[in-house]
Amino acid sequence: MGLITVIAAAVAVSTLTWAVLERVVIPNTGSVEAVGVGVYWDSGCTNGVTSIDWGVVQVGATKNVAVYIRNEGSAPMTLSLATENWNPAIASTYIGLSWDYGGEVLGVDGVVQVTLSLSVSVLIEGITNFSFDIVITGST
Repeated sequence: MGLITVIAAAVAVSTLTWAVLERVVIPNTGSVEAVGVGVYWDSGCTNGVTSIDWGVVQVGATKNVAVYIRNEGSAPMTLSLATENWNPAIASTYIGLSWDYGGEVLGVDGVVQVTLSLSVSVLIEGITNFSFDIVITGST
């Protein structure tokens, strides 16, 4: 009877540990800098994006946010995405930002919807919050 109790306790602790790890979350809001383009929440390009509140991000999960990017220059351009000013700097090792932009040329006043995806590695540790800047650039 003692062995069964020990096994049951080990299973309970293991299950509890797994449940706690699955619920680890990290809050974040990132600022958005646009160069040569405008970044908007709506397809009519009336509500500008200056920051993205990713909310609470679970470890091992990916969060998606849709935005609209408009060419506000005087020539067709392609877009690029970068991140900078990570705080803490080590966060960029475990957290990544990508998008589904396909590289198409965006004509003058052209608008494209893109989905930004924030991913947090299951290997992350020691980071309870983080911040970074998102830079979207239009180039001719």
